[in-house]
Amino acid sequence: MIPADSLPDPDRDATDADDPIAPTETNDPASGAPAESAESAATPRRRIKSFVTRAGRVSTGQQRAVETLGPRFMLPYQPAPADWPLLYGRTAPLILEIGFGMGKTTAEIARTRPDDDFLGVEVHGPGIGALLKLIGEHELGNIRIIQHDAVEVLEHMIAPGSLQGVHVFFPDPWHKARHNKRRLIQAPFAALLASRLAPGGYLHCATDWEPYAQQMLEVLEAEPMLRNTVSGFAPRPDYRPITKFEARGLRLGHGVWDLIYQRV
Repeated sequence: MIPADSLPDPDRDATDADDPIAPTETNDPASGAPAESAESAATPRRRIKSFVTRAGRVSTGQQRAVETLGPRFMLPYQPAPADWPLLYGRTAPLILEIGFGMGKTTAEIARTRPDDDFLGVEVHGPGIGALLKLIGEHELGNIRIIQHDAVEVLEHMIAPGSLQGVHVFFPDPWHKARHNKRRLIQAPFAALLASRLAPGGYLHCATDWEPYAQQMLEVLEAEPMLRNTVSGFAPRPDYRPITKFEARGLRLGHGVWDLIYQRV
């Protein structure tokens, strides 16, 4: 049986189609890597990322959406906290989505939750164009997009305790053992996410790769700022739509695991 993650997924998030972000890693005991020498320690190590930026064809419609809607809905990265009420033109709960792929899920959730504001962080150009196109088609005013590394966005643009929710749907599972260190949900990143959530805010992750689901569960259970809303994995909430790819996997008997944690 071919796992759902091994099939091409047009809706898979940027962690998958490109590279969301992973926590800084200095030494990997599991890999047997030697400790840094004094000379190497003098040069900052490049942070291991969980995404690989790759070229992709931007369609004519997507490019038109970038040109016409980008100036309003795309925000430049800045190494300083953003004024979200100013950028959205209102004060509303802010939900961060890391890696929205082609944007269908993001647009559908934003459409059904008009009282919330959504910030999508993605690095894949065609996906950004696709979401902008959906924003125009559905006249969605509660979405903004940043094309940048989500770790840096979290570290610099989002103040502690300012998010009401975070969505991380179907990040790249990095199947091979030697690539597991690239997985997005690791302890340092979970702590960063938790620090940006307001008390009572939620973190919602979903994956269709069971080993990654188990790792997510272990990592999030160990984060003291987060509390599982259920025992183990959560049922899919109504606000997260089932994608065509996910539905196909479910018909083939593949599993999908949701995890929903609350900031204490």
